Amino acid sequence: MKTILRIAIGLVMIGGATRAPGDEPAAYPELRFHGAPRTLSAGAVSSDWPRLLGPNHDATSPETRLLSKFTSDSPAIVWEMATGEGYASPSIGGDRLVFMHRLGDDEVIDCLDPLTGKRYWRKQLKTAYTDRYGFGAGPRCSPVIDGDLVFCYGVTGRLTCHRLSDGDVVWHMNTSERFKVPQDFFGVGSSPLVMGDRLIVQVGAPGGPSVVALDKRSGAVAWQSGDKWGPSYASPVPAKIHGREVVLVFAGGDSRPPTGGLMVIDAKDGALLSEFPFRSRKYESVNASSPVCVDEKVFISSSYRTGGVLLSFDESFAPRVEWKSDALGAHFMTPIAVDGYLYGIDGMGGGDMAIVCVDLKTGERTWKWAPEFTETVEIRGKRRELTFSIGRGSLMRVDGRFLCLTEEGHLLWMELSPTKREITSRACLFAARETWALPPLSRGLLYVNQNGRDSVHGTKARLVCYDLRGE
Repeated sequence: MKTILRIAIGLVMIGGATRAPGDEPAAYPELRFHGAPRTLSAGAVSSDWPRLLGPNHDATSPETRLLSKFTSDSPAIVWEMATGEGYASPSIGGDRLVFMHRLGDDEVIDCLDPLTGKRYWRKQLKTAYTDRYGFGAGPRCSPVIDGDLVFCYGVTGRLTCHRLSDGDVVWHMNTSERFKVPQDFFGVGSSPLVMGDRLIVQVGAPGGPSVVALDKRSGAVAWQSGDKWGPSYASPVPAKIHGREVVLVFAGGDSRPPTGGLMVIDAKDGALLSEFPFRSRKYESVNASSPVCVDEKVFISSSYRTGGVLLSFDESFAPRVEWKSDALGAHFMTPIAVDGYLYGIDGMGGGDMAIVCVDLKTGERTWKWAPEFTETVEIRGKRRELTFSIGRGSLMRVDGRFLCLTEEGHLLWMELSPTKREITSRACLFAARETWALPPLSRGLLYVNQNGRDSVHGTKARLVCYDLRGE
């Protein structure tokens, strides 16, 4: 009873859940429904997308029989919702989609029907966050859906656990207040991780803890780990090394001199098994690409002319550098490992962004590719040709290919291998900057967070559901 009273008093909610348990989702003014998607193809594999990097924690999807060729009419929009600020992607579990964004002075959590966009419930929490560098003031972390619970981590460190069915708050914690964490460069931006009955959160408190594990159903602290490094924008991922379930955390926040690196933590008790320092020498830099684990080796990467390193671990978890290379310095996106090669987007921004293929055995770059494409558009009644690039886009491996969402809103099917790099189909979804969130794919539907205004068509920030179901 005491816990329930603390929750009720400590968390100010506006509006509360908009729908009673068991009710059907409802339409609302910000929603525009365009039309039902195709029926899923017979034999198509489909999946939830319950967290930032998808069902496998690695930006890959098991889905099959997707739309392989785009036309002037495809991919079709199923529905769209006008949104506020935010760099987070939604998460999907069953018949629920959860999305975080900011409207005015409220940080908003919307729970929607993935097929129609209709709303099951909404929560609004007051926020006064202002970005130090003038970027958007909305959430950065993707919600995490786990069974009947959803965990939402706001830009100021407000962590809430909700019942997925109706949005009721199960527990909450402000990690910035609890662990005395000052505002980092761009606020809180590391999505939590569920492992068993624990919720793993990178908090980056000065002097520790760097990482905490909470009981996912009560919010009670189960363990704390690390005391050196601040919070990064890379999200923790699970791995199994030498038979032990571990958490890989690529830490490093606002510090002079800049510090950070890989932490390998025992998922059971929080024991810090290994540390490996790795961070740009530039003060205004972040580690934002999640670790990639392949055959018990771990690749970490950072932009700002830093590159990447592949680590192995002996039985005592002492790290060994297999290779270090400047072939791939990932900024936001997490590289994808396929058949002994890494594929990722290298560079810091602007014209230096390129897709690269790196040999996992040697760290050598097999190729570097910066595709550009021209679109003829009409702006204020005049036809113009605009050239686009991938920018700080994202990659997903699905249906035997790569799906790339560029920073300004192109969707590209790509064939990538050590000997091949080709765009096989292209669609211009919109022309808006800062499209940084990896779009989730679930049941043949792709959900894209258009974070800014479309400079060609004039559409404002929105969450858009596209039909990628094949015939």
